[in-house]
Amino acid sequence: MLVVASTLEQDDHETGPYHPEQVGRLSAAVSSLSSQAFAGDLEWLAPRPATPGELQAVHDPRYLNGIIDLCAVGGGQIDPDTVVSPGSWDTARFAAGAGLAAVDAVASGAGRAAVVLSRPPGHHAGRASGMGFCVVNNIAVAAATLAARGEKVAIIDWDVHHGNGTQEIFWSDPSVLYVSLHQWPLYPGTGRVTERGEGAGRGATINLPLPPGSTGDTYLACIDEVVLPALERFTPTWILVSAGFDAHRDDPLGDMSLSSADFADLTGRLMGLFGAATPIVMFLEGGYDLRALSLSVAACAARLLDVPYRPETATSGGNGRARVADYRYTFSEGGP
Repeated sequence: MLVVASTLEQDDHETGPYHPEQVGRLSAAVSSLSSQAFAGDLEWLAPRPATPGELQAVHDPRYLNGIIDLCAVGGGQIDPDTVVSPGSWDTARFAAGAGLAAVDAVASGAGRAAVVLSRPPGHHAGRASGMGFCVVNNIAVAAATLAARGEKVAIIDWDVHHGNGTQEIFWSDPSVLYVSLHQWPLYPGTGRVTERGEGAGRGATINLPLPPGSTGDTYLACIDEVVLPALERFTPTWILVSAGFDAHRDDPLGDMSLSSADFADLTGRLMGLFGAATPIVMFLEGGYDLRALSLSVAACAARLLDVPYRPETATSGGNGRARVADYRYTFSEGGP
């Protein structure tokens, strides 16, 4: 059984008719899962709003209060890319709470894995700022909650954009391993290989910037040769995935060359590391071509269920493969 938490029914976050991050993304993802042959193996979960204390574990209360006030006066711009409307605050609370509900459902034995379908996305939201379409950092709220329970959490971020907000929040935290595979150069301009955390968290940040045109074989090589050894050293008790699908070859906001089958293969690699002992929760981040998003969400869900569904073939032969050896050497020693 696969747990799915969706906030489609609670969505009142209006971004305008031409904004790429719009509710149609969520509708497409939910419809894709509902229409699959494996739909009977999905346990749909009602989300709940995150509490102020859960949000304040990763965000400055002054920032959160500023968002509440902005929504109360009708909304407006947080930054040039990020807008809120009157209903955005409640929507953001449910987006973060959906992840918490999914974590609790998996912890209670409802399933080994979960998929969280919510918006706005979160991984660009830092402690005191929203940006890049993100208001609340949904995956960080879940990771901080788990860490407070004594869990060791690995966050794997394969969104095409670097998750600068997640990195900032856990920069000095040794209990959360943050790993990002992202296009370089690209917005937001962070995520260099030299960014590795500081203090007690030194080595608990791993950035794997990849060139435009990278294909699935490069991503899998990074997972096999760099990420999996790091996970084996870190021994996480939970794996959370910032599952952005804007590295798909059809996405308008990225220049990578992945297919939905590649995302399924990445999911399979993470599943295979510790067997059924380590739960996996996937959080929807980016993905702005609706067809590519639908195929990719369904392909990952099928892989989590271990049922056949591969609407596209895996990709190979693109850019970036030569960098993997350098990354393997860079991260071969040390770490959390």
